[in-house]
Amino acid sequence: MEVIGAFISDFVSVFVDGLVTFFKGIFMGIVGMFNFPAYFKVFGKHSDGFGAGHWILAILVAIVTFALLAAIVFMIYLLIRKYIRFRESLVTREELLEEMGNLNREIVKLTKEKERILAMKVSQLGLRPDESNEIEPEGEKKEDENDALDGKVLTDEDIGRFYKLKMVDKAYENYTPPVYNKDITLPELCDMFRNFACSRMGLFYEIKTIRLFIASFASTRLLILQGISGTGKTSLPYAFGKFIQNDTTIASVQPSWRDRTEIFGYFNEFTKRFNETEVLKKMYEAKYTDDVYLTILDEMNIARVEYYFAELLSILEMPTRDEWVVDLVPSAWPTDPKMVVEGRMTLPQNMWYIGTANNDDSTFAITDKVYDRAMPIDINTKGKYFEAPYTDHLTLSFSDLESKFDKAKEEFKVSQESLDKIAALDDYVIEHFRLAFGNRIVKQLKDFVPAYVGCGGTEIDGLDYVLKQKVFRKFESLNLSFIRDEIDGLISYMDKMFGKQNMQESKEYLLRLKKLF
Repeated sequence: MEVIGAFISDFVSVFVDGLVTFFKGIFMGIVGMFNFPAYFKVFGKHSDGFGAGHWILAILVAIVTFALLAAIVFMIYLLIRKYIRFRESLVTREELLEEMGNLNREIVKLTKEKERILAMKVSQLGLRPDESNEIEPEGEKKEDENDALDGKVLTDEDIGRFYKLKMVDKAYENYTPPVYNKDITLPELCDMFRNFACSRMGLFYEIKTIRLFIASFASTRLLILQGISGTGKTSLPYAFGKFIQNDTTIASVQPSWRDRTEIFGYFNEFTKRFNETEVLKKMYEAKYTDDVYLTILDEMNIARVEYYFAELLSILEMPTRDEWVVDLVPSAWPTDPKMVVEGRMTLPQNMWYIGTANNDDSTFAITDKVYDRAMPIDINTKGKYFEAPYTDHLTLSFSDLESKFDKAKEEFKVSQESLDKIAALDDYVIEHFRLAFGNRIVKQLKDFVPAYVGCGGTEIDGLDYVLKQKVFRKFESLNLSFIRDEIDGLISYMDKMFGKQNMQESKEYLLRLKKLF
């Protein structure tokens, strides 16, 4: 055993000694190459016998030698740097592979979640649980969304193609109307709402804005709240919904909206179901009650309003409300909701549509066709803080609100003197600007101004607002550089007709247009 041990020791020692000598030689070689004292010693040993030429040659040899040493150091630096980068790329690649693995696992989870959502959608379309077991996750019991309010499971025959509308029918089978606050006046309604928004929601609006908002309900079913961002355009109708205890429906307009299906929904030929929107559901629900309903078209001009809202614009212009009918489907099914007759539904009288609009490069200009049928309200200032008493909400009746507007129209009817002045102003604008008011605007004026006076405003301020928003706004489409001189004449004519102290909003607007050029 000693013999073999001695053999192994001697044999391996030969390799180890050679390896040590190899690395020692490399180390000693590097040390020898960079032994600068030895270079200077050699230089000193031979420099005594140098002549001028010898010195030049010696210096050149030294420069070349030191340059080679510097090159060697630089190459070593590059090799080390390249190695480090190579290692970093390997680590990064490993991290990417690990991240890809994590993403693949997340995709698997999301796929399973998608399958669960699809299972819920299938159930919503009317399939019974035993028909959708194949796509439901194993071990999870999913509540059937077709359960009726009385606990009875609805079949396909019960639901038909309008799931949400049928649920509304079911919910209002035993509906009992609430007790409405009918003893409140229009000025009290404006003051209470303003105080409610302040004390309960921290929103501050000028009383004039509130009067314009409520009075506009009397003239049209479409309101447009426009102005700079952050002034409370969306919050105003939202707060009103809270005030009357009937939450406002918010439809966020998307750039892709191009037709009526974004408002009403559409019939899916594949599933044989009607994809109802929340707006359609609220329209249908409004037909069951006497509540006031508001629908917000948030950022309405991020898509072209005259595309997706065109049908509603036309329908709401019909002379009688019995003609406010929209075609949902081409034919009738026995299982259709109660108020969908022959595939058609009458629009509710107690719903208003309120669009919010920002005018910037990311939006479309709202056309005259839309403005003429709507009542625009400018909200360009942030509300100023004021103290308001704690105000409770109320329950507002549509029929009572409409009767108050009718009463205001009789009590505060636009004076004949004002109508004569408006007619004369119409002739002046036609002559100098080639624009006319139109019968629609005159009708809206006769509806809006009495309601505005009934809310606590004045007739001259109501006329001023209508002229500014519905008539003089049209001047923006003209070539202002050619009509700027005519604007001075128009202002002088208005001073003569209405007095210098009146029609201030219209005059300020005209002067602002003039300053643009």
